[in-house]
Amino acid sequence: MLRKPAVAGRFYPADKKTLGSDLDGYLGPVRADVSARGVIVPHAGYMYSGHVAGAVYSRLKIPAKVIIMCPNHTGLGASLSIMSEGSWEIPLGRVMIDTALARSLMRHCHLLTEDASAHQFEHSLEVQLPFLFHLRSDFQFVPIAVASSGYASLERLGKGIEASFRELGEEVLVIASSDMNHYESDETTRIKDQKAIARILALEPKGLYDTVKSESISMCGSGPAIAMMHGIQPLSSRKAELIKYATSGDVSGNRNEVVGYAGILVH
Repeated sequence: MLRKPAVAGRFYPADKKTLGSDLDGYLGPVRADVSARGVIVPHAGYMYSGHVAGAVYSRLKIPAKVIIMCPNHTGLGASLSIMSEGSWEIPLGRVMIDTALARSLMRHCHLLTEDASAHQFEHSLEVQLPFLFHLRSDFQFVPIAVASSGYASLERLGKGIEASFRELGEEVLVIASSDMNHYESDETTRIKDQKAIARILALEPKGLYDTVKSESISMCGSGPAIAMMHGIQPLSSRKAELIKYATSGDVSGNRNEVVGYAGILVH
């Protein structure tokens, strides 16, 4: 199966040369000085959040295997939708799905369902691939779209990720694709986002879940972030680091209704 680009030309440039140039600008000097187990990166149009994503990706040593979990904005497909075969096309080339890793994840988490429909039009995972490909074109990945909002299922997904890592014994990066609070004032968004970010930096997945609920924080990828933390924490993750935070108002100038963006590394 070949998954064709759904948002090239809208969320990021469809022209290969332009895209490469833009990525260089967002990444800046590439340090590649961190072997992170997990990251949280935004997924808005590059003009708004590309500089935050780039600040994270420029620090990463990209391993050969990557899991990318994203929210399900379209409502299509199963609650936890995975693709285990094929490739995804982006303007820079094609990225292969890591079938062995995907099948291991499905063995260790029975909640995962083979379902390409959840991924067909979803932007929040696709926008991560150009950054990764630009830095390491030979990586393979597993796409997972998360529609489930129940804590137990997110924890179970995380435990499946942990079990797969132990089974395979290879270095794997887990990316949680998420924007932060949506469509409130810049002031309110920054206050709400700081509360969620504090729980992430403390590596408290249940704390993040409870805070998002109690504070009405519209963090669309809180599910992927919670599952990511559960998956990598038992493997000696000790530190989370906020690399960059911004809101859409920093670019648009409109402070009345913004979206927050956080870039976080988990070592």
